[in-house]
Amino acid sequence: MFYKQQGGGPWGSGGPWGGGGSGGGGNGGGGNPWGGRDRGPGGNSPPPPDLEELLRRSQDRLRKMIPGGFGSLRGLWLLAAAILIFWGVSGFYRVQPDEEGVEMLFGKYVKTTQPGLNYWFPAPMGEVIRPKVTQTNQETIGFRGAGANVREMPAESHVLAGDQNIVDIQFVVQWRIHDAGEFLFNLRDPQGTVKVAAESALREVVGRNPLQATMTNQRDLISQQARELLQQIMDGYKSGVTILDLRIQKADPPKEVIDAFNDVQRAKQDEERLRNEALAYRNDIVPRAKGEAARMVQNASAEKEKLVKEAEGEAARFTAFYQTYVANKDITARRMYLETMQEVLGKANKIIVDDKKGSGLVPYLPLPEVQKRMPAPAPKGGGE
Repeated sequence: MFYKQQGGGPWGSGGPWGGGGSGGGGNGGGGNPWGGRDRGPGGNSPPPPDLEELLRRSQDRLRKMIPGGFGSLRGLWLLAAAILIFWGVSGFYRVQPDEEGVEMLFGKYVKTTQPGLNYWFPAPMGEVIRPKVTQTNQETIGFRGAGANVREMPAESHVLAGDQNIVDIQFVVQWRIHDAGEFLFNLRDPQGTVKVAAESALREVVGRNPLQATMTNQRDLISQQARELLQQIMDGYKSGVTILDLRIQKADPPKEVIDAFNDVQRAKQDEERLRNEALAYRNDIVPRAKGEAARMVQNASAEKEKLVKEAEGEAARFTAFYQTYVANKDITARRMYLETMQEVLGKANKIIVDDKKGSGLVPYLPLPEVQKRMPAPAPKGGGE
């Protein structure tokens, strides 16, 4: 037994646990360190278990279970059977709801199992890898960190746009495993492959669009096209990866040319404003001019219609008069003469004198009319 001690031990009979002394009362005068009465404040306590005794008793029980001892043939068979059963039971494994089990036999992929309790060949023949397939993974391109600890990566973020301008892009890719077998065995570095493929896909899509479209109204469309292209690339690799989202966080000109770019943008805004003002003025003037032109065309058309109708009426009247003249030339000629003279003499101030019948009228000088036409005499001065 441990710490077996005689009466003349290192502390003697009057040692701290010994039986001698005024308070002693141990086994054989000396006792072991746990023997005798406990002088501590807790009073009496049971002795600790004897490890040698426990080991001996366990061996005795095992000998009773295996007659003949371990050296017998039956004992060896029972021991081998127990080891074999224990080894076989170790093949049970549990797949959690957020995992998939990938079973391998001698290092070769065999199949994928779903969540629940499953069985496979124990090690070293079989092996099971359980990656988390519901976990959303994220890759950042163009920057590292978050919040105030963001660190830019110009080598990743500088992309050439379709109009030969450089744009500084930072974007995030979120992906998830949808086939654990393909994910583990078709890619050497799945995370690095997703990152490189995402950078390549975005560069291709941005290279087909001008800088202004990437920075403003086409950003969401470019993100969607890049995500679809990235998914095609990963499917071509049989990577077992699903791209959930590709989102552009920032798209600006490089810092070295940001001031010049802003000047250009302000000039374009002024150009756009002036163009809008010119369009507004045109939209105000052109409709009014078109209305005035339409009005003039309508007036001309009305005047034309009027003149045509009048001419047609005159022609019809002349035709009717001519037909009457052809039928009765003398009467028509006399009537025309009388109508003409009536029209001419009706407007004149005249006196008709018939000399043939001797009217006895005496010619006279129209003195009142002559006096009216004579100039008035000049007035005489007051001193003359």
